[in-house]
Amino acid sequence: MIYAILRYSRTLSIYDLKLKIICVCIFLAISSHGFAQRSEIGVGIGGINYAGDLMRGYSMENVKPGILGFYKHNFDNIFSVRASLTGGMISGTDKNPIDPFAANRQASFQSTIVEAAAILEYNFLDYKGEHSLNRWSPYMLVGIGGFGFFGGDQNLNGSSNIQLALPFGGGIKYALNPQINLNLEIGIRSLFFDHLDGYSDGDIANKNYQYGNKYDNDWYNFVGFSISYIIWDVPCPYDFY
Repeated sequence: MIYAILRYSRTLSIYDLKLKIICVCIFLAISSHGFAQRSEIGVGIGGINYAGDLMRGYSMENVKPGILGFYKHNFDNIFSVRASLTGGMISGTDKNPIDPFAANRQASFQSTIVEAAAILEYNFLDYKGEHSLNRWSPYMLVGIGGFGFFGGDQNLNGSSNIQLALPFGGGIKYALNPQINLNLEIGIRSLFFDHLDGYSDGDIANKNYQYGNKYDNDWYNFVGFSISYIIWDVPCPYDFY
């Protein structure tokens, strides 16, 4: 009888061990299902550039440092959506005036800016495919986000320092290996706001020149390089069949 009890206990221990392993495998499978080859995390560095009443276009002299962090969900090898957080400095100046009006205004500003955005990406090439001959692809992006800026002395004329932005742009991705991607991106932000620099509408009868064009909203962009890591399946270490 003692032998039977010991044998039963041993059998129970083996099944208990198998059950624990199965539970662990199920947990890993569930945990990895949402992330399996579809999740991607990354960080990047780059430059933030302002365009508005004080400056037009892209100016290398006015680029300020910025950083980027993101989580990306890959629906397939073509479409992805990402949640990103971007931050850095932003500034503008009339140091190199764009017209005689700006030469008399001699304005400037500098602020810290933080942006959160949801962005859809489209890869033009299937560079992640098992039989793909390409290890790179151009891509385009479009999304919606919000940004806040602080630390400056801009005249907001009653507006909030938290506003909406529409990111769009494109770049190039390169697969260094099956899990690591290198990305070069140009992202432009269209704003519904003209007080980022503190200059918008004003009394044109007052010749102090301390105003801008209220019909021309401000912009900013982020040009940067990032590296991302793709999270793969977690294989079950035990064949319980």
